[in-house]
Amino acid sequence: MTAANEKVGFVGLGLMGHGMAKNIVEKGYPLTVIAHRNRKPIEDLVGRGASEASSLSELAANSTMIFLCLTSSKEVSTVIEGMMATLIPGTVIIDCSTGDPTVTVRIAEALAGRQVQFADAPLSRTPKEAWEGTLDCMVGADEATLARIKPVISTWAAKIVHIGGIADGHRMKLLNNFISLGMGALFAEALALSRKVGISVERFDSVIRGGRMDSPFYQTFMGHALEGNRNAHRFTLSNAYKDMKYLEAMANDATVATPLASTVKNSYAAAVAGGGSGPDDYVPHLADFIARLNNVVD
Repeated sequence: MTAANEKVGFVGLGLMGHGMAKNIVEKGYPLTVIAHRNRKPIEDLVGRGASEASSLSELAANSTMIFLCLTSSKEVSTVIEGMMATLIPGTVIIDCSTGDPTVTVRIAEALAGRQVQFADAPLSRTPKEAWEGTLDCMVGADEATLARIKPVISTWAAKIVHIGGIADGHRMKLLNNFISLGMGALFAEALALSRKVGISVERFDSVIRGGRMDSPFYQTFMGHALEGNRNAHRFTLSNAYKDMKYLEAMANDATVATPLASTVKNSYAAAVAGGGSGPDDYVPHLADFIARLNNVVD
């Protein structure tokens, strides 16, 4: 099947998925979507030419390529179970969520028995890039599947890296998030210490910004600390905690000691569990939790 003949389904129209689906339909692919709780993305996409399915089974029956952009492997497993009976042999499912690699392998094996292909293609960057069609994507798939899905992924991704086989995309995504979330935990603690010893956030930033420690991640993280911009980096604390749990499980399976990863995970766990930050707060709000923990008062 050529890219021009694909009928695309999309499940998961949240912060990232809405922009991705928008680019798919605007760039000429037939698109079927399904509502969850928020109907605004559905109404927007239907207005751009997408069709709405009333059930997962209907979406599966009308799609040859299905993208998933969900919260975790638990939701991915549930959605695939809901589509299983009506999946068309030869369909390919692409999981763009940040998933548990062991679950990814099990899903791929189950789908192969029904002649359905599977690829993991998790994302990097933010909802802004999703809307603009300039996300980064890391793909775990065989060469033939990659060649089939790449033209559609290219509608919403500017950088596509083939990592390896099934679940390698998810493995690389967890490593990527370990680095970024580790930096978030480091920034949060450094800011608390800075304020405790009398160095303002502004003075702290004047040294780091533009230097070797600066980065796009640092700049979005500091958007909240400096400007009070709640939406500067829209990645929730609960998702951060989930991803670090997946990384720790991957390390356990590989028999790798990860004292740093466990410490980072515990920072996000504490913020989510009871530090006054809610699970729907974003990663830069970890700095608020660490400040409160240390009785930092401006």
